[in-house]
Amino acid sequence: MLKKLKNEDGFTLLIFLSLLLMLTMIGIAAVMTSTTDVNIAGNDLRTINTFYAAEAGLEKVIAEIRTHYASGGVGPPNPLPSDSFVLGNIAITYNTVDNGPAIQETLTVGAYKGLYALVKSFTITGEATEMGTQTKTKIETEVKDALIPIFQFAVFYEQDLEILPGPAMTLGGRVHSNLDLYFGANTSLKVDSWTTAAGNIYHGRKDDPSDDMNGDVSIKDRYGVYQNMQNGDGTWLDANDPDWISESLNRWGGMVEDQSHGITDLTLPVVVSGDPIDMIKRGSGGNQDSYEHKAGLKMVDGQVLYKNASDNWVDVTATFLADSIVTVDNFYNYREYKWVTSYDINIEKLNTSGYFPLNGILYASRDEVVGTQQAIRLVNGEELAGPLTVVADNPLYTLGDYNKTNKKAAALFTDALTILSNNWDDAHSDQSLSNRVAGNTTVNAAFLAGNTETTLGHYNGGLENLPRFLEEWSGKTFTYLGSMVDLWFSEQATGAWVHGSPQYEAPNRDWAFDTDFLNPSNLPPGVPHINAVLKVSWLQRIVSN
Repeated sequence: MLKKLKNEDGFTLLIFLSLLLMLTMIGIAAVMTSTTDVNIAGNDLRTINTFYAAEAGLEKVIAEIRTHYASGGVGPPNPLPSDSFVLGNIAITYNTVDNGPAIQETLTVGAYKGLYALVKSFTITGEATEMGTQTKTKIETEVKDALIPIFQFAVFYEQDLEILPGPAMTLGGRVHSNLDLYFGANTSLKVDSWTTAAGNIYHGRKDDPSDDMNGDVSIKDRYGVYQNMQNGDGTWLDANDPDWISESLNRWGGMVEDQSHGITDLTLPVVVSGDPIDMIKRGSGGNQDSYEHKAGLKMVDGQVLYKNASDNWVDVTATFLADSIVTVDNFYNYREYKWVTSYDINIEKLNTSGYFPLNGILYASRDEVVGTQQAIRLVNGEELAGPLTVVADNPLYTLGDYNKTNKKAAALFTDALTILSNNWDDAHSDQSLSNRVAGNTTVNAAFLAGNTETTLGHYNGGLENLPRFLEEWSGKTFTYLGSMVDLWFSEQATGAWVHGSPQYEAPNRDWAFDTDFLNPSNLPPGVPHINAVLKVSWLQRIVSN
């Protein structure tokens, strides 16, 4: 028979006290855990706040560097951006270190990967401290400011870029617009390289959104395979698509990007003040950006000045007139509906004159005359004596083949560029289109030229007519090798584009990007540069009390 323990009541009390102690310990642990969670959450919040504050300091520096170069700054900012300020209860400091002289290198990151540039590197540090808690976040980034020769682009537009060809057209080389980009085709359009826009990329017409333009528009993907902008259901993949970012990355692998992907506009740091068109305007009136200041030979209002090896200007006007290196002619322009007085420069005679510009830059300008259009025309330019850049604030015409034989690095900067074929005859210029039949013609030169602006209901002719025509080109071929850049609206040649009689009929366009420009030693004299600020590395350090 079992016997009852004498102290059984005391044992029950002991068990009760043990359970009470355990529950108390669990409660204390829960309170401590809650307190720890609250502290962790608070620390996380403070860290997040200081991170964004430090990043704000970095972005402020990057903006200052970008503004410096965009406004024509030469060399790094002086002094380098460094300061401190308080934002709410957070103290922010930032500092910039110059990593040494600018060097020539090929870009390896960003949308401009593969381009060569003159690169200046900076290390920027931003530090943010929450006052009271002393929570700190430090961020460090390397930023490169890249000056990129503009003629590495097959096509570069400061304004909206429209490419809407009638006949089939293929573009090799990079295509960029600092605003919107419109693609379309009646037959087909193929683009073989990176395509970027600081605005949006669209399929269709700016002047007539209702025009479907059902021709194929294909752009090569990262593997070099053409991918059509048209979807399987007949719609088009462009910036209007709600899934534009992901779908475009899937289709082209980063080869087609616009502002939605982070593409920003590229600026011209060569312009100290004013607009890019100042490059072609005269140097008078304080215009620091005029290529008149850079020229080795200039022809202004009939006077010809040559800069000799001693860097002195010599008046050679009499020689140029006597040897017919320059002459004056007249012809009619059906786009402008005006007679043109052209200052003709005979390149063949200039080559052997002894006055070919030593630095390869020729500047020409003539005062405007009411009722007629003043122009510069390059004749007999099939071969150049050396690299040559011709700059004119007037409309510029090439007559016949230009730089076709023994091709040199060449460029044309102008208010508007018009191509006159090998068959052009001034005597027929005011006759019907059937009397102005073109002949096959070749031009090998990069160019910067103006255009008119597309408005609703009126097309400016697009890229395919950036070089203008005045002849019946049907069945004839205009062969072009170079880089096409449009940085301004024309101020002198402002006639509206119209296809057909009496203006012109379009040529077969055998156009290509001059890959020689991808070698820095093959660039034309005085090539302008564009500016891009790129982040290339990033490091974060967090210090918490």
